[in-house]
Amino acid sequence: MTPAARVAAAIEILDAIRAGSAAEQALTGWARRSRFAGSKDRAAVRDHVFDALRARRSLAALGGAETGRGLMLGLCRRDGIDPGTLFTGEGHAPAPLSTEELAVGRAPAPGPEAMDIPDWLWPVFSESLGERAEAAARVLQSRAPVHLRVNLAKASRQDAIAALAADGVTCVPHPAAETALEVIEGARAIRNSAAYLDGRVELQDAASQAVVAALPLRDGMRVLDYCAGGGGKTLALGARARLSLFAHDAAPRRMRDLPARADRAGLRVTLLDGDEVGRKAPYDLVLCDVPCSGSGSWRRAPEGKWLLTPEGLDQLNATQDQILDRAAGLVAPQGMLAYATCSQLDRENGERIDAFLARHPGWRCDWRRSWPVEGGTDGFFAAHLTRD
Repeated sequence: MTPAARVAAAIEILDAIRAGSAAEQALTGWARRSRFAGSKDRAAVRDHVFDALRARRSLAALGGAETGRGLMLGLCRRDGIDPGTLFTGEGHAPAPLSTEELAVGRAPAPGPEAMDIPDWLWPVFSESLGERAEAAARVLQSRAPVHLRVNLAKASRQDAIAALAADGVTCVPHPAAETALEVIEGARAIRNSAAYLDGRVELQDAASQAVVAALPLRDGMRVLDYCAGGGGKTLALGARARLSLFAHDAAPRRMRDLPARADRAGLRVTLLDGDEVGRKAPYDLVLCDVPCSGSGSWRRAPEGKWLLTPEGLDQLNATQDQILDRAAGLVAPQGMLAYATCSQLDRENGERIDAFLARHPGWRCDWRRSWPVEGGTDGFFAAHLTRD
């Protein structure tokens, strides 16, 4: 595909997303219809689409419309690319720009439009982050780094770096956790690398690894990952100590890949449904990586900030409270309840912990911490709760 054809494909996909398709669904549908597109073409088109979604408001201002054409025109203008070299109408290129398209477009207005944050969310975002709000919003407009977790049960960090380098993946240690690597070059080769295929490394953000690294684990503990999802933190837990490890999720289908991932990592994980999780209680540690706005990981899933509504945030807060209340009943008397989000919003972080403590006077918070997106990771929050 030519660069212009890739832009045309991105326009098609962005219009499908605007019409209601999820980004991944729209990308998959286009790829199935476009068998001629090679892996590099698919990667380039994906980058265009996600670059546009991360900066949707500011690009729409620059391009004069929130359509696929408007967003890609705005992206060209932002990046200093002459759109006339791509919008030619030749071959599979987008149609030439009209007189109207050439005439419209303006600099984004200062504030939430320039920061690519919805108007209603900006006060919540800025109140949570204070003087950091603008810098954090700017980070969310850019691509996320690629991080790997080294399975120290199978390899040292230096051994993993060497093995990955042999397969064309260049990494350096990341300071957020002793298991963390940042990929500098060759990210697209990770999934075919020997170190990934044999379980020496897993894809996982460095702050997510730091959340697990902060937990006081010891051999023999019964540990439950209550909101396991795909199991990234489950595997990180199991790599740190010899645990009796359990995983649960309100939507069990999210855990469908966990058994194979655990097998690759050399771990045994017991998957539990809603009834079994109570019967197997109590647990020495229950980790609740709760559903949240994802505002700390909007670089990876930029749709989230445009789909979030005030009502949706209220519902997330209610769900977070319910999960904490239920999980507290699963913790052994001397055990720990750990709470985590990939959110930067106080409404999902400290406020939820304070609300839990108000409802449960027999509990206390021993530790809480945030990881800012400006630090080179996703934005995360974690807290440790124990009984008095």
